[in-house]
Amino acid sequence: MYTHDDLARLQAQSLKMQGWIRRQTFSPANEKTLRRFSSWEVAELIFRINQSTFRGKLAADPNLPLGEVEEDGRQRWFSLEEVNELRRRIRVGKKSLMPPRPAGKRAFRAAIANFKGGAGKSTVALHFAHAAALDGYRVLVVDFDPQATLSHSMGLNDVGEDHTVWGIMARDLERETDRMNTATAGAETGTALPHRKLPASIRDMGLGTLRPADFIKPTAWPTIDIVPSCANAAFVEFASAQYRHLNPEWTFFGAVSRFLDSLADDAYDLILFDCPPAIGYQSMNAVFAADMLYIPSGPGYWEYDSTTSFIGQLAEALEDLSHGFENFPTGKIRLPKAFTDIRFLMTRYEPSNELHQAMFAAFRQVFGDRLAQNPIELTRAVEQSGRFLSSIYEIDYREMTRGTWRRARATFDQAYEEFRGHVLTAWTELEDAQ
Repeated sequence: MYTHDDLARLQAQSLKMQGWIRRQTFSPANEKTLRRFSSWEVAELIFRINQSTFRGKLAADPNLPLGEVEEDGRQRWFSLEEVNELRRRIRVGKKSLMPPRPAGKRAFRAAIANFKGGAGKSTVALHFAHAAALDGYRVLVVDFDPQATLSHSMGLNDVGEDHTVWGIMARDLERETDRMNTATAGAETGTALPHRKLPASIRDMGLGTLRPADFIKPTAWPTIDIVPSCANAAFVEFASAQYRHLNPEWTFFGAVSRFLDSLADDAYDLILFDCPPAIGYQSMNAVFAADMLYIPSGPGYWEYDSTTSFIGQLAEALEDLSHGFENFPTGKIRLPKAFTDIRFLMTRYEPSNELHQAMFAAFRQVFGDRLAQNPIELTRAVEQSGRFLSSIYEIDYREMTRGTWRRARATFDQAYEEFRGHVLTAWTELEDAQ
């Protein structure tokens, strides 16, 4: 017979191996660090300009960052901070290298969501975040998944549950309850809401006094921050059910949206959500905070079946919430929930696999132009990056053949470029920042 003690022992053994893997992957201080980028990468893959043009710009202005030349090497290597400084100061044909951002808009929020575990949600979120950072955007990622794959890949391992989405929700419960208790009238009908009392066990956690910045952690990427997750945050589904009982009028699904609304509109450009493989309190917070839904799916029938179930159950959940909270104040959250865009993305795609081709055609027939035209292909380099808690952008191309690395990068570059196009179109539809 096995008990919780045996499970704890097995976890301890696994944590030892996890620590060993991090030591092989991260720096000697057990911290993830970001590599430098070669002048070839900066010119052709990041700035999309000719190498000779890039060299000419560096030669013409000695005050520009010049990077570092490695021993016995001729190529210059630049940190991301230096890349961004070059981006701000270099103009090519009188055009800026800064990425487009609609004026007067807050950060755009995209949720990467689906039921199916292994559909590639964390992989897509990780690569889109890194691609956006290389594109010059300031990115915030929010890890809603208690498995914390995205947090671990970003180098966050020692995270307390108080500083996860669960902490944000508990903080919101306290603040919203206090706001309701001091309001003269609560419902749209003008009827006063009942006075709700929270137990000391919640008040004593002190989450109500935390600032938004207390939940946001830096990563190895200087322009990417994260609201991390951890395994202990898994009990949020149980805690949230208790919280709703304490205050039935609390619009629990708006906690993260209100948290993000409290950030400065220009603090970030893009906010990405990595959602858990289930519809629950955390995933509904992600959905209600999102402007766009990006739904990844593998190329098999069961993934298609799971995706069909996901959008069906999500539709039912959104409808139930719209009918259940129409008489309570929701702030900036509008019911029924509306998205500026919904897209589907096929992952782990093998172009030579006839079954994958057939499933891609089936997805296209059902979802039409909602299906991204550039699926993420499964390559050896992509598999290798996943094993080492890294994106393909973090792997030095000298660790494999340049052709292998470029093929893997190209599949994410193309998927990101399409994603960015949809984001920019939808971004303009957002109301101007107040």
